[in-house]
Amino acid sequence: MARVCQVTGKKPVTGHKVSFSNKKAKRRFLPNLQTKRFFLVEEDRWITLKLTADAIRTINKNGLLSVVKTLRAQGQHI
Repeated sequence: MARVCQVTGKKPVTGHKVSFSNKKAKRRFLPNLQTKRFFLVEEDRWITLKLTADAIRTINKNGLLSVVKTLRAQGQHI
């Protein structure tokens, strides 16, 4: 499962591509993933996360340390 956000857990969903004639064909809606490096001051090191744009806004709002603490509490290796 490579296309999953590490913070929000968003992953691809399926739906239909609808043509002008209203024919439906299966397609995947992929999340807006970005690979981003953050400097964790408390540990004096860089960490790389695969995040959605929504998760980047969450980190800006709550702070990197609090997000990393919750990820480690969930059992993710960072």
